Amino acid sequence: MGNLSNTHNVPDTTVPRDIPQIEEVSGNLYESLAIISKRANQIGVQMKEELHAKLAEFATDNDNLEEIFENREQIEIATFYEKLPKPTLIATEEFLNNKVYFRNPAKEDASK
Repeated sequence: MGNLSNTHNVPDTTVPRDIPQIEEVSGNLYESLAIISKRANQIGVQMKEELHAKLAEFATDNDNLEEIFENREQIEIATFYEKLPKPTLIATEEFLNNKVYFRNPAKEDASK
C-alpha cells in the first residue's frame, strides 16, 4: 500500500494533542497547522489514487449491478481503505515525528 502501510502507529480516532508540542516544531502554531493541512491533502490524494488504481483492476465493460455487489475482493479493498486512519491523523503523526520536510521561503528571505 505504498507509504500507507506505515500507518500502524497512527491512532484511528481523534486524540488530544499537546498544542505547545505542535507549535514547537515550526515555531508557530498556525504555520504548523498549515503544514499538517498541506501534508494531509497530499496523503488524501495518494490514498484516493491508490484506491482508484486497485478498483480499476476490477472494471470491465460489461459489469452489471449484481457482479459489482458480489465481488468480494473489491469489497475487501474498499473496507481496508475505510479502516485506514484519516489523512489528518497520519499527517499529524508524521509532523510530530519529524517525518515531514517543510520550509518557509519568507523566513529564509528575511534572514538574508
